[in-house]
Amino acid sequence: MIRWLLALLALSTAVSPAAAGSFVTVWQDDFNGPPGRPDTTKWVYDVGSGNALWGNNEYQTYTSTMDNVRLDGAGHLLITARKEADGRYTSGRIKTKGRFSQKYGRFEVELKIPRGPGLLPAFWLMGNAGQWPANGEIDVIENVGENPGTVFANLHAPGYSSPGEHVADQALAEGFHNYAIEWTPGRIQWFFDGKLFKTAEAAKLQPGQAWVFDDQPFYMIINVAIGGDWPGPPVDSALPQSMIVDWVKVMAYRP
Repeated sequence: MIRWLLALLALSTAVSPAAAGSFVTVWQDDFNGPPGRPDTTKWVYDVGSGNALWGNNEYQTYTSTMDNVRLDGAGHLLITARKEADGRYTSGRIKTKGRFSQKYGRFEVELKIPRGPGLLPAFWLMGNAGQWPANGEIDVIENVGENPGTVFANLHAPGYSSPGEHVADQALAEGFHNYAIEWTPGRIQWFFDGKLFKTAEAAKLQPGQAWVFDDQPFYMIINVAIGGDWPGPPVDSALPQSMIVDWVKVMAYRP
């Protein structure tokens, strides 16, 4: 609760040159309740393995087991990356597709990333309909072990991406942090602990590049990938490692 109040304070003091309007909370998950599975009225599992599913030559098999995705009973969601006794790498990936999606608004998460090389924790959004990259991808936060203090942010659309980053004062795995975007017509802005660090705008695209981010609602994804082209191979002795999510919240944009 204290972290949530601090995050709200940071939001209230942040300078956001977004389009004129307001943001109203319409969806949230605080992950409260006894140890168990996440709320199935809000989240569904992505499961399986292989490059055809996930790309990037990742190692993990995503499962729906509580070894990889669970509530800890203390108000957190844990996404845990593991090396199994049979040699497989397993992890968790959940999404709100079919449960909740929204066009425009403020999407934010309070979480503590896992520590270690070869892990790629992420909170991101995908367009409801169509195939990647035509449906659009908004990466709110990604991190790799070789850059422990760097928040990576990006957009992906047909023919281009829009990478950006913010370097924090300490390793992100040292504590909980707030990661957010504010998405308004023709513009997306990224925030770290209430501070704006990146802006992408339709008006600044190059000729031939299409802004697909005003076309449809997007749904949310939380996952921890293991290995692959980025971030590289894991160190087995560092596993298991968990991403600890305190809460996720979505605010609708009201012009």
